[in-house]
Amino acid sequence: MPWSADTFPAQGLGVEVSLWSADLGALSTEVERLGPLADVFHLDASDTRMVPDALLFPDLLAAIRPHTRIPIHVHLMAERATHLTEAFVRAGADLITLHSTADDLDEALDTARELGAATGLALTLDTPVEVLSDYADNTDAVLMVGTPLGTKGTGMDPAAPARIRAARALLAAAGRAEIPVIADGGIRADTVPALAAAGAHAVVAGSLLLGADDPATATAWLRTHAPMSPSMDQS
Repeated sequence: MPWSADTFPAQGLGVEVSLWSADLGALSTEVERLGPLADVFHLDASDTRMVPDALLFPDLLAAIRPHTRIPIHVHLMAERATHLTEAFVRAGADLITLHSTADDLDEALDTARELGAATGLALTLDTPVEVLSDYADNTDAVLMVGTPLGTKGTGMDPAAPARIRAARALLAAAGRAEIPVIADGGIRADTVPALAAAGAHAVVAGSLLLGADDPATATAWLRTHAPMSPSMDQS
């Protein structure tokens, strides 16, 4: 099933299930088990330069791809992204998100599209939201990172909701309000309401879902939070 903006529900938060938080020794089984809960599977990857750990890799994606029809979103943390972009798309990525600071961003975006994948732009906490102005007409999704890049289990930065609100407003002003804004990092029971109120269309759920006694109940709870549109935000 290819990725599109309609992949996420019209009402309630979309759920990207983080495979980094799943059982890495049994990922084929995990995607089958978690498929009924996921709108998207989220896979983190690195060139070991932007962040030091390699995380997950194209051959692993190729191995799990036959086990699910759920769209797979690769968040690629790479300074030189084109080669890995091609490898991940050929392995089965439906959406590949690249960092605005990548040295070869335009080339990597073009490569992904030529191979048939959707593309996203990732913004770290220290990347100005205004960067989106240059790519609003040339991206399918925005990933707003709310923790230090390449970390797991860290708390959300207090600035994250305001940055999501600013991104939603900028996209709306550019006539691209339909572009999904996805919150990644620090997704906890006490941060989800603020992220939804800020306008996040979806969250990347790791331990909140996979560490729950009942992942289905945790997913249902996430979907009770509806993203607020910029026009509704009176703050």
